Amino acid sequence: MSGHSKWANIKHRKGRQDAARGKLFAKLIKAIEAAARSGGGDPEGNPTLATAVQKAKDASVPKDNIERAIARGSGEGGGVDYEEFWYEGYGPGGTAIYVQILTDNRNRAAADVRSAFSKNGGNLGEPGSVAYLFEQKGYILATGDEDTVMLAALESGAEDIEESGDQWEITCAPGDLAAVRAELEGAGIGIEQGEVTQIPTTTIELNEANAAKVLRLVDALEDLDDVQAVHANFDISDEVLAAFE
Repeated sequence: MSGHSKWANIKHRKGRQDAARGKLFAKLIKAIEAAARSGGGDPEGNPTLATAVQKAKDASVPKDNIERAIARGSGEGGGVDYEEFWYEGYGPGGTAIYVQILTDNRNRAAADVRSAFSKNGGNLGEPGSVAYLFEQKGYILATGDEDTVMLAALESGAEDIEESGDQWEITCAPGDLAAVRAELEGAGIGIEQGEVTQIPTTTIELNEANAAKVLRLVDALEDLDDVQAVHANFDISDEVLAAFE
């Protein structure tokens, strides 16, 4: 799981968070609108929408923006039909890369993703080439003392907990995410991130040269408007990570 929190820390250290804030908001709003359109506008009856809304709240997306996105997705005031699909490929060092697309223009998305791969030392693979290396899980990045986090995670039904610096990476079944999060928050544990995501079942450790290339490729993909999320199975040692500070 270490790629999740380390990648977030790398982006923070590179000073990208503020610059990417507007783009992040747009992607979160798009996910809310798509979820509302496919499963209805009531988060209580639409787990995908509930998760998308919570993720937007975690990122400080304004409440009005969230409500307008739900309304559009529910058929009020227009809205866009978004199509979700996935691209699979490889980055430098043999890194498996799994890209979630949410778009209203498949041809544009395909061209942009293909270009990002080819310009940054990667190549697209066939459907199924890397998907089997990932497993859908509920994922929570939490902050708190070890005993409290461990106890709350176990009582909530979480499947795994792993230390990541001064934080904790907790995984659970996708459908248990809301319940696990509620248990942790009830115990006073800080939640920095919570989402249903793709966790790699195996990881590849990258040297400094390949780490720089892979991060450049992931950056290029994440900058695309039609890319909702990029998942990769890289791991980076603390020694190599220090080069990006």
